[in-house]
Amino acid sequence: SLERGMTFVGLVGMIDPPRPKVRDAVQVCKSAGIRPVMITGDHPPTARQIAWELGIAGDGQPLDSSPLTFSRDTPKAKRSRQDRPLTGHDLARMPVEELEKVVEQVAVYARVSPEHKLKIVQALQDRGHIVAMTGDGVNDAPAPKKADIGAAMGITGTDVSKEAADAVLLDDNFATIVAAVKEGRTIYDNIRKFIKYTLTSNAGEIWVMLLAPFLGMPLPLLPLQILWVNLVTDGLPGLALTLEPSERDTMRRPPHHPQESIFGRRMGWDVLWVGLLMGLVSLGMGYWAWSSGRSTWQTMVFTTLTLSQMGNALAIRSERDSLFRLGVLSNKPLLAAILLTLILQLAVVYIPALQSIFKTVALPPADLAISLVMSTVVFWGIELGKRLFRLP
Repeated sequence: SLERGMTFVGLVGMIDPPRPKVRDAVQVCKSAGIRPVMITGDHPPTARQIAWELGIAGDGQPLDSSPLTFSRDTPKAKRSRQDRPLTGHDLARMPVEELEKVVEQVAVYARVSPEHKLKIVQALQDRGHIVAMTGDGVNDAPAPKKADIGAAMGITGTDVSKEAADAVLLDDNFATIVAAVKEGRTIYDNIRKFIKYTLTSNAGEIWVMLLAPFLGMPLPLLPLQILWVNLVTDGLPGLALTLEPSERDTMRRPPHHPQESIFGRRMGWDVLWVGLLMGLVSLGMGYWAWSSGRSTWQTMVFTTLTLSQMGNALAIRSERDSLFRLGVLSNKPLLAAILLTLILQLAVVYIPALQSIFKTVALPPADLAISLVMSTVVFWGIELGKRLFRLP
């Protein structure tokens, strides 16, 4: 009786839109070889619309909101339709073995319960995928716990979901996950650069000490000089390499296999040939100086080997791009570490008090120039190697 005499004005609709940065984050995921999948309790048309807006499904094709069901008799052509949601009703009737056959073709799951999420994670893992799962409720805890990486919501998430997860998103934003992936890839790349730099530099020292007796030369480096080389080259420059910014293709390449050896992707080969080149350049220059009767030959070997490792640090910053494309100033801590190492090396060579400790002699300008020029050979060799054997 209270609703009499009213005039219809119109309808009001409510929508919970995705955050503005999520669509861009989804595109970055796809370019990085990460496949985003939407699992929601919403109705299929709602889930399909949101997934289409975010680029998770659809790929620009017209919307098709009808649920996608699978059975053993379902044609493969229908199974490949990633833009249509698979419902929780179908998941309840589908064993994990059957879900494994289609889980790589489905991008949207609608009207899903927590136990269905667990089944989806299991099916993806059985297919050999590394799975990250988000969750915020108490019932969501098993799926993130089962996943390789569980991410709980820091704002709306329950304490149970946070305890079960490996990471907590303080801003509840999907874009933060993508940023974390980029940071993780950068850290992994920098660890590889540090290991490669350390191994190649030490390999150069080994080649110098190993090959010198075969040339009939005296001991090219004294123990304290070797200790000095390791101290000044493996210290600050090595630490500065860990601060290297992300490379331009960090999020435009597929993930590396989790079981990949640390020496994979030609790293072991680089350690061998760069270390050998460094050793041959230092020892070859020292042999020439020694055979020509120069009393400074040992100090020249010492200086050339030390500075060659600085060229190695500059060139090793990227496995693909030249230093000149990266920019000399793009890693200022590394540049500062190299300049400091150069100053310390010159101090060891020219300060009398340090000369007596390290058994060095002051190099004439000509000998110093020869050492400086020869120490750049390693840098140019690595740069040439990037151009000739560019990684995919």
